[in-house]
Order: sequence, then C-alpha cells, then structure tokens
Amino acid sequence: MDLEPPILSPSDIAQIARRIDRPVVLVGMMGVGKSTVGRKLAAMIHAPFVDADEEIETAAQMSVSDIFTQYGEPYFRDGERRVIARLLGSGARGDRKVLATGGGAFCDAETRALLLERAITVWLDSDIDTLVERVGRKNTRPLLRNGDPREILTRLRDERLPAYSQAPIHITSGHAPHQHTALKILKAIDQWL
Repeated sequence: MDLEPPILSPSDIAQIARRIDRPVVLVGMMGVGKSTVGRKLAAMIHAPFVDADEEIETAAQMSVSDIFTQYGEPYFRDGERRVIARLLGSGARGDRKVLATGGGAFCDAETRALLLERAITVWLDSDIDTLVERVGRKNTRPLLRNGDPREILTRLRDERLPAYSQAPIHITSGHAPHQHTALKILKAIDQWL
C-alpha cells in the first residue's frame, strides 16, 4: 500500500485551486470517506464543503434513515436529485465548492448526467474490508439494516460499479490519512483539467 502522499507544495495547491472552475463532487460507496476527505479537500482549496445528505436532512426535517423507512428509496432518490441540482447551481465558477454525495446518488441516471455536466466528478473507491470496517462505526446506514454488511456492501458495489466507473476521475481511498487522499484527488484534478 502506498502511504506516501503526493508531493504538492502550497503554491502547487493554490495553482490547482485557481484552475478548478466548477464544483468538485465526490461519489462512491457509503463509508469510503467522501465527507471526511471532502472536508480536507475543501480546506486545501479554500472552498466551501457541503454534504448532500446533511442538506437533504435539513430540507426534509428528518434523517435520511427516516426518509428511507417512511417513504422508500425511490422517494429519497427523487428528493436527493433535486437537492443536488440546487447545490450545484449553474456549475459556474461562483458555484465552486466540494460536495459529498450519498452512496447511491451517482447511480441515478438523471443525477449522474447532472453531475457529469456541471461538476468535476471524482469516484472515491475502496476495498470491501475497508468499507466494512468504516460503516461498522455507525448504525445510521438504512441499506445495511437487513443483513450482513459485508454481503450487502459487496452486492451494492458490484451493482454500482458501472455507474461509478463513468466518473472521469477515480481515486482509491485506503488506510492512508485523509489528507493523503485529498492530495491524490488534487493531483488527479490537475491532470484532468
């Protein structure tokens, strides 16, 4: 495992940040670190960080888990798409931010098209063992409540792989510090731009 972070000086980071011309959106499985890494990335590039699930909870005045329980996944995905569209704005430079999405957001074809059109979309990936370890820290994942988390995560990852693989940037998040993953994202964005 590569534990050495990419070498980027503060001036390199500032230069890359100036080139980022739209929202940076992190997609991937639950537990991969989208929110934690997203906060680090946002701090590095001096942009606001927004967690789509937190925004959904604020808009709905209930938890994601409660929305799933009371209304079901299709209802949740529809609301999620509307909230993400609002958060993206026009995708113009004035809308620059780092946005962490829920694990299934990018699997919705309309949401995926919106993200690919208006954002720099980064697929944050991880192996199943790391995901199982991370999601075991909380009991707030509605899709993991009815079965073995390892089996559910493996099935979901396999089902979602075709959607996630459409993101133009793919970064693996492992046991390295979140700062390392954020630097890898910045380096990849620099190469992609």
